[in-house]
Amino acid sequence: MKDTYFAHPTAVIDDGCIIGAGTKIWHFSHLMKGCTVGASCNLGQNVVVSPGVVLGRNVKVQNNVSIYTGVTCEDDVFLGPSCVFTNVLNPRSAVNRRHAYQATRVGRGASVGANATIVCGNDIGPFALVGAGAVVTKPVPAYALLVGNPAVQIGWVSEYGHRLTFDEAGKGVCWESKQTYLLEDGKVSRTT
Repeated sequence: MKDTYFAHPTAVIDDGCIIGAGTKIWHFSHLMKGCTVGASCNLGQNVVVSPGVVLGRNVKVQNNVSIYTGVTCEDDVFLGPSCVFTNVLNPRSAVNRRHAYQATRVGRGASVGANATIVCGNDIGPFALVGAGAVVTKPVPAYALLVGNPAVQIGWVSEYGHRLTFDEAGKGVCWESKQTYLLEDGKVSRTT
C-alpha cells in the first residue's frame, strides 16, 4: 500500500493508518494508529494526525497543524499553518478525559486560516472561511466568513473564497467563478 502514497523518510506512520493514493506526507509528520487520510491529500511538515481522525479527499494541511481525535474533515478542506483543533473543553493534566472527547466536523471545501483555533464541538459548514488567528467557539454556517477572538461572522464567501455582496432580493455573484448565491433566512446557498 505504501507505494500508492509518498512519505518523507522522517515522517512517522503508525501501523493501522489508512492512506489514500497520491497523498504526500512531509517532514516530521506523525500519523497515529487508526487515522484515515483520503486520496490526493498533502500533509505539510510537522503535522500530527491523531487516532480516529478522518481526512477526506484532497485535504491540504499546512505545516505545524495538530488534528486531534474527534475531528473529521470532508473533501477539499484547507487547514492553514499552525491551526489547531481541541477535543476537550476543560482539559486537566491530572484528570483523564479521553472518554469526553467532543467531535468537530469541517465541511467540504471549508478553509481554516493560519493560527486559528477550533474549540471542539463546533462544526464548520461547507465552504466557510475562518480567518487567520480566529478562535472558533460556536458552530459556523456554510459559506460564512469569520474573524477574530472570539470569532465573529463578518460576511459570506463563495466557493472560490471571495466575499459576497447581496442585492435587495438576496442574490449575489462570485466575481471569479460567476456562480450565483442566495441569502435567505440567514443562510446562503449556491443557485448555479
